[in-house]
Amino acid sequence: MKEDPLSKDEPLSFEQALTRLETVVEAMENDETALEASISLYKEGIALSKHCNDILSRFESEIAILQKEADGSFTEKPLEEDITNYA
Repeated sequence: MKEDPLSKDEPLSFEQALTRLETVVEAMENDETALEASISLYKEGIALSKHCNDILSRFESEIAILQKEADGSFTEKPLEEDITNYA
């Protein structure tokens, strides 16, 4: 069984985790992959997906929206306050 990429001393960057997740998905889509390997890949994919989501959530809290006011000035608002306006 492969070493868990998330158990390394140095955590994967978002880009590294996403690249590995894409590789996992491609392997799972391959009809030649054995059932045991697919289950292992699935578990790894779930862990990688959670890792990427955790990173995105951390960065999302740092992103702000600049809103132009009527007087021409700008007000900074956290992204969470404005995100529902785009849904």
